[in-house]
Amino acid sequence: MEETRDLWEAWSEDFQGAWEAETDDGELPPAPVHYGPGFPEDERLEFLPDLADADVVELGCGGGQASVGFAREGVNRVVGVDFSSEQLDYARRLRDAYDVEASFLAADVSDLPLDDDAFDLAFSSWVFQMVEDLRAAFAEAARVLRPDGTFVFAIPHPFYEIYDPEAREIERSYFDPRAERKSIGDIEADMVVFHRTVAEIHRALTEAGFVVDRLLEPGTDDPESYREQLSHKPDLMALVPPTLVVRATPA
Repeated sequence: MEETRDLWEAWSEDFQGAWEAETDDGELPPAPVHYGPGFPEDERLEFLPDLADADVVELGCGGGQASVGFAREGVNRVVGVDFSSEQLDYARRLRDAYDVEASFLAADVSDLPLDDDAFDLAFSSWVFQMVEDLRAAFAEAARVLRPDGTFVFAIPHPFYEIYDPEAREIERSYFDPRAERKSIGDIEADMVVFHRTVAEIHRALTEAGFVVDRLLEPGTDDPESYREQLSHKPDLMALVPPTLVVRATPA
């Protein structure tokens, strides 16, 4: 985890700059509740429970885009948690730019400094592939959720992750559990990604006390639809699902 955190500390400025690349001068940076490539942006709130008066925690909030997005939807309270101080600094600036209420905490999603039964929704987007102890992270999500709460998260689809994005060929076994190190530009630290099958993710959820309500593999066979989402791998994403979205509830 420490190496991945170091990477995000070093990469945050460039990453957020790329996120804002299409923002015109004088416009606010984008702050959507975002699931990842393939998910229709006009349907993103339909997959969630009623947000009216909801208390929401975003696990691995990064630059706070989804946390601010939830605040803009009028939730009662939103808390974003991330292990990168650089990302959290950006999140606070984004919150202030939108003039909304949101709190941001520095913490590991596997050890949350939050009360039991405190939230109606736990949300996460493209984070858990970087978490080594997935069961601990899911157990923490279960702990902070109320008995009638909802857990929604999106990750890179495990099947998509086994492909070489350039050759569009399988480069590793779907069943290979070894962690992968991914370099980002000339940053010294690597991103460490943990590969798990869909069945392993499901088992970790049930062991944490969740019942899986729904799985989504959003996508389309039209590469152009991914280009609209600023993807740099549209041809591959049109062949295999890039995103896996899970909705679960406490048992």
